[in-house]
Amino acid sequence: MRIKLDLPQIFPFQTTIEVRIDDINYGNHLSNDSYLKYMHEARMRFFNHFGLSEMDIGGASVIMGDTAIVYKAECFYGDKLSIAVAATDFSSRSFNLYYRFLKQKDTILVAEAKTGMVCFDYQNRKTVAVPESFKSLFA
Repeated sequence: MRIKLDLPQIFPFQTTIEVRIDDINYGNHLSNDSYLKYMHEARMRFFNHFGLSEMDIGGASVIMGDTAIVYKAECFYGDKLSIAVAATDFSSRSFNLYYRFLKQKDTILVAEAKTGMVCFDYQNRKTVAVPESFKSLFA
């Protein structure tokens, strides 16, 4: 059985990434590992948009707990991808980031993805609470 993601209706952030030649695999399309790199870049831009970073989302850092990617269509060299990002499913110490990949040219859905983010204190090597200031950005 294939993974199914239930993406949120509203994505408060969107960015564009152009497919580079070194992201293409032997099938002449975007390689599966490149999606993780694009998700990381989109996540960095998402946090930056809100004046935050992975090392400080309002008093806590984040570490990835899990990820899932559902591939829907191929991408090729030079395609411009619109990557939308949303933060949801907050618990006391974690939340999910959802990603929607669309080709800008024809708005074809290319992929859906999720990363489970855990709030983390890197100095003490332990999980911490999701900052209320971060949660409130998406209430």
